[in-house]
Amino acid sequence: MANAKFDQDDDSVVVIVGSGAGGGTMANELSQKGHKCVVLEAGKTLSLDDIENDEWAMFMKISWLDKRYSGGTWHGHINHPNLPAWIVKGLGGSTVHWAGVSLRYQPHEFKMLTTTGGVPGANILDWPISYDEIKPYYDKAELKMGTTGDVTGMPHLPESSDWKVLKEGARRIGYSKLTAGPMSINSVERDGRPACQQIGFCMQGCKIGAKWSTLYTELPKAVATGNCEIRTNCMVLQIEHDKSGKVTGVVYADKDGKQQRQKAKVVCVAGNSIESPRLLLNSASSMFKDGLANSSGQVGKNYMCHMTAGVYAVMPGKVYQNRGTQVAGIVRDESHHDDKRGFVAGYTLEKLTLGLGFLSAFLVPGPTGWGHKVSSALEKYDQTSGVWICGEDLPQEINGIELHKTEKDQYGLPVPIVKKTDHPNDTNMRNHAYGQMARIYDALGAEEVWNLPAYPASHNMGTNRMSEKPKDGVVNKFGQTHDIKNLFVSDGSQFTTSASCNPTLTIVALAIRQAEYLSDQLKKGAI
Repeated sequence: MANAKFDQDDDSVVVIVGSGAGGGTMANELSQKGHKCVVLEAGKTLSLDDIENDEWAMFMKISWLDKRYSGGTWHGHINHPNLPAWIVKGLGGSTVHWAGVSLRYQPHEFKMLTTTGGVPGANILDWPISYDEIKPYYDKAELKMGTTGDVTGMPHLPESSDWKVLKEGARRIGYSKLTAGPMSINSVERDGRPACQQIGFCMQGCKIGAKWSTLYTELPKAVATGNCEIRTNCMVLQIEHDKSGKVTGVVYADKDGKQQRQKAKVVCVAGNSIESPRLLLNSASSMFKDGLANSSGQVGKNYMCHMTAGVYAVMPGKVYQNRGTQVAGIVRDESHHDDKRGFVAGYTLEKLTLGLGFLSAFLVPGPTGWGHKVSSALEKYDQTSGVWICGEDLPQEINGIELHKTEKDQYGLPVPIVKKTDHPNDTNMRNHAYGQMARIYDALGAEEVWNLPAYPASHNMGTNRMSEKPKDGVVNKFGQTHDIKNLFVSDGSQFTTSASCNPTLTIVALAIRQAEYLSDQLKKGAI
């Protein structure tokens, strides 16, 4: 299907910065409603032909490897000083890389200030929307994405041997919220895409397209309307505005590094929780000296990436963890709020396969290198079972995105510093999860149990958060910036809090809702 072509001086288009879960969904939703859209993606064009079943090859092919710094006191400052986050620089964004886990946030997770009463050192707010408000959009998102479960009627994926191991251990210690889904991975043929073949490289990109990704769902459908133009290798450098403060378009660098200007009726920023605030801060002007939409001073602050860790154990027999999807099962018994455990909010346990390459890198990360622990662990790879811990990460003003004072990127803009320091709540929650995982694996007769530190962040949230009051955040309940009515944020950076599960489904639900609101506003002439 031919890409639409819009003139750079066409000020009636909606410019969407980024093509991932938020940007790609916005592009399709708005295009289907008859609005002209220009998607500017910093990365290259990708297709199913580019996807390889090789961890490190795909990491190097799709990852955002532009220079960044890890700041703060978290483990990444030492172990991953120039890779604070693992996100994709390419068409489809991190929906190429995600594992497909599609859990809904729970009602109390939209009201964490009300639920916890506040936590010293944390900057917690209630979301300006409730679960009941977003529920219809969760339904629409699951139908769009092909999420296994009640809404689509699709059965969950087959249980892998490793999930059966984890499930049995969890059952033995009294857990009961055990499920092989919901996953936005086809368990049957659907939407012109095949059923999952259990290849096991989900996070390297799904070679057959069974996993939902905007790369081969939302974006081609948007282009097919004739209302959407996608420009890859186009890095947006600045958002421009007129004397009234209304945004008028963007300046971007094309594939040759030449600066171009695209005029716009509306700009939707969907570049991830690192690049989105960076763009707003780099768009500072004489009118907006602290960056666009930053009258609250909250742009770039309240960064969250979940309280995470890994636990891997050597079992008495063969597990073959690499057979099946990478996240083949979920335990949600600890996802509630109960401060009697020594922390607020909750966490989810997700069975996680790491291939030999990634396990060797993350078992003992950092400059320490290989040794007996790593080599002996890899020798017993077929007996190894693994879990990823995903817990609520409290927003803190000290955590966020800052612009480097001296170092510039290839476009002459300050490189971002991603600052993260754990809250004591993170430490207490992580230690509790380590203890529960030890109980699970001990109940199965594990020979060894290893606690791994967190990997580079994949779940990036906050930095342009939603708030009821303009002084508390950056955008309103529709992702519209408090300061500029034709400037929207359409990605996970608008999250007020992080909840205890993967964010992608919620990003898509919010994008569907935002597109509905924006379309209505445009038709009314309110924007």
